[in-house]
Amino acid sequence: MNIQWYPGHMTKARRMMQENIKLIDLIIELVDARAPLSSRNPDIDELGKGKARLILLNKADLASDRANDAWAAYFREKGCFVVKLDSRSKNGMKEVQTVIQDACKEKTERDRKRGILNRPVRAMVVGIPNVGKSTFINSFAGRACAKTGNKPGVTKGAQWIRLNKQVELLDTPGILWPKFDDQKVGLRLAMLGSVNDEILNLEELAAELGAFLLERFPETLTARYGMTISESDGKEAVLSGIADARGCLMKGGEPDLKKAASFLLDDFRSGRLGRITLEFPEKS
Repeated sequence: MNIQWYPGHMTKARRMMQENIKLIDLIIELVDARAPLSSRNPDIDELGKGKARLILLNKADLASDRANDAWAAYFREKGCFVVKLDSRSKNGMKEVQTVIQDACKEKTERDRKRGILNRPVRAMVVGIPNVGKSTFINSFAGRACAKTGNKPGVTKGAQWIRLNKQVELLDTPGILWPKFDDQKVGLRLAMLGSVNDEILNLEELAAELGAFLLERFPETLTARYGMTISESDGKEAVLSGIADARGCLMKGGEPDLKKAASFLLDDFRSGRLGRITLEFPEKS
């Protein structure tokens, strides 16, 4: 399954980020805790050279605790500050303010020596589509500052948001990169909902997700759909089993695989299947 999605506004957004990077003290990068490496835009590393970095493992409530801890350790080893976060419930939000100040201590000290006092930290909020940037900003600010939605591409332009006397945020559109060199990355992003569903074969995508769950989290399928199947049954058996469990049948009693695919993707993306991580740090 070949996946690519790079609409025109993303090129414009990347250019805007390049133009504004000189104004920035800190890059706050949101990643999806269920696939932290796949949901990092590699262009951000190039853009943010020399800037303090804060990685927010957003949607940490949807990923496994053990994997969250492993990823937090992984990014700290890379020199990044890390906070595990659930923007919707604001779990972890208090820690973000403290870590922002810690990440910018050197900048604040340089300002103080120059006689510049109380200048707010300027942070650029970046991330791929549908990773929760706008929800994070609204939760952090305690008010509706950024437009939110449950599909990718809601934020199209950039805007400065003054949170308080200490922090100003530059909200940016979610951007992907022109080509996924590893199609497994594209597949994971499609499963998470960071690629426009309209360009995807959702049955094929759901079958791939079903195969992964069958291999790594088979108990979730049993708990949610009351079915017990094995890897030897094949990935197509997952969608057939869900169709039977949910009564999704077409004329003649054939399983409605399209509807079953929709059930599986919705249940995974919303967390109704439980806490599932799609990728794990490689052991060194």
